[in-house]
Amino acid sequence: MKKIVLLGASGSIGLQTIDVCAQYNDLLEIVAFSIGKNIEKCEEILKVVKCELVCVMNKHDCEYLQSKYANIRFVYGDDGLVELANLSNYDILVNALVGFAGLRPTVSAIKNKKDIALANKETLVVAGKFINELIIENNVNIFPIDSEHCAIFQALQGNKLSEVNKLIITASGGSFRNKTREELKDVTVQQALNHPNWSMGAKITIDSATMMNKGFEVIEAFWLFNIPFKNIEVIMHPQSIIHSMVEYQDNSIIAQLSNADMRLPIQYCLLYPQHINIANSEQLDFAKIGSLTFLPADFERFPLLKLAYEVGELQGNLPAYLNAANEVCNQKFLEGKIKFLDIETLVIDAVKNLPYEKDISFEDIFKYDLIAREYVTSKIQGEF
Repeated sequence: MKKIVLLGASGSIGLQTIDVCAQYNDLLEIVAFSIGKNIEKCEEILKVVKCELVCVMNKHDCEYLQSKYANIRFVYGDDGLVELANLSNYDILVNALVGFAGLRPTVSAIKNKKDIALANKETLVVAGKFINELIIENNVNIFPIDSEHCAIFQALQGNKLSEVNKLIITASGGSFRNKTREELKDVTVQQALNHPNWSMGAKITIDSATMMNKGFEVIEAFWLFNIPFKNIEVIMHPQSIIHSMVEYQDNSIIAQLSNADMRLPIQYCLLYPQHINIANSEQLDFAKIGSLTFLPADFERFPLLKLAYEVGELQGNLPAYLNAANEVCNQKFLEGKIKFLDIETLVIDAVKNLPYEKDISFEDIFKYDLIAREYVTSKIQGEF
């Protein structure tokens, strides 16, 4: 029985993790989970997940739940997330949190010598160097839940990393892949949230529309697989059937293909290295698919993807700026405070104009994160 701490239980990845664990309840058990403000969903989860510790976002929600469930201990906030990560009686932490909030509990779990199943890409984007050092120091494993990185992970099995030519990360192009930049000027939030292939949370769906999400995946791939940025290629693949590929030195390519079902990478990470049945999953029907198409990723069309490569190469405090500025802009767009193309303008402005520092400590990340948030918020309040 593999015991799991799940962070971000009410999100898309979190709910699908619960589904996988329910299917294989003889192999997987959730012993603790975190949830944000969705207390109704928390109570629904507690009907099917029997656990000892739950973390919520706010103190008053914590007190309400504690008064109702005497046999479960409730904690709250960032300290509560760290408390879950520091539990002793589990094997792997599934980090399905959205955004920068996922960093500290990941570090705590690694120091606690627990393996990580990582869906929170921001952890590696802003702190990849420090995470990799901690992984080696504590002799733990990181299993990537992102479909693209899990595909690469699978395509590398049984092969030597030294024989890899390049990684090829596929991208659907998001909600606006067929729109020109002129057509993007007045797109709505609802249009942006209508992803053609995947059902995801609001934040990641907007990031997919701007291709910031794919830029983050490039940086994440660098830290996960130790492949230079010049050997990480993004290719547009609208069908989202091939999730990523690995090209070897003999020019052969190994790809991982499946229908768009995030339970597959979740299950693979939790039950690695097994490939076993997933309930209600669909087999690929190549005759029905007919054809797969590929296009180059246009840096002019998707400037945040280009920016991610630049930030990844320079490192220092720039990843913290990039992520923080994007989180603020993403939220402000969802709130209707800025337009879609303003996201690019403000994120690029923050990365290009805030002071660059090459050598930073782990704690510096939090300082630069705050600086970028305040900078972008001020810009928006002053209407740029």
